Amino acid sequence: MFIEISNLKKSYTSGSITTEVLKGIEMKLEERDIGVILGPSGSGKSTLMNIIGGIDRGDSGRVVVNGIDINNLNDDKLTDYRREGISFVFQFYNLVPNLNVGENIEVASNISKSSLNTDEVLAAVGMQDKKHRFPRELSGGEQQRVSIARAIVKNPKLLLCDEPTGALDYQTSRSILKLLQEINEKYGTTILMITHNAAIASMANRVFKLRSGEIVEEAINQITIPAERIEW
Repeated sequence: MFIEISNLKKSYTSGSITTEVLKGIEMKLEERDIGVILGPSGSGKSTLMNIIGGIDRGDSGRVVVNGIDINNLNDDKLTDYRREGISFVFQFYNLVPNLNVGENIEVASNISKSSLNTDEVLAAVGMQDKKHRFPRELSGGEQQRVSIARAIVKNPKLLLCDEPTGALDYQTSRSILKLLQEINEKYGTTILMITHNAAIASMANRVFKLRSGEIVEEAINQITIPAERIEW
């Protein structure tokens, strides 16, 4: 099992008020699978993803990713984990505005010991002809493709996607989801995506429904739907 989480809890305290955000999460995801976490705003989706990504820590419980219990890593080891094993794709593209497409990707490539070739990755996301363009010269969908290229150039074992189509129109969203499926197939990258869009669940191998900090339903799709056929 590539991701195995057991009894994960997380709370935040502000003054005298403590808010329990994750209430004993249990979840598993196989290597090379696509997983989708569904839930409304405030359900704990982003907190869960940040803990899996090594940005935050759980208060208790086990978070095992690729054989490593990351909840027990010290700060230096957690930094190594983020640098080598994990990449993120966010709703907003977070590209460096004064760097062109190729330079944005090379920034990520330079921090990994096992990075892929920049031109290969650009070709994989269909942006090889835009290598010297700046973010302001690209559409939203093109900027998201660059952000995906920047994420996968590190050759990560795990790609975490936080509402990757949230800022995009319907057709562009489907093309980005199709690209994520292609990345999963081409590079064998395990992908975990959080979204409020239930239609996206049909492209995933495993679906987790999160509500008020608890996984209330889990489903395994024996047959996944190609992204270009998803409708909402």
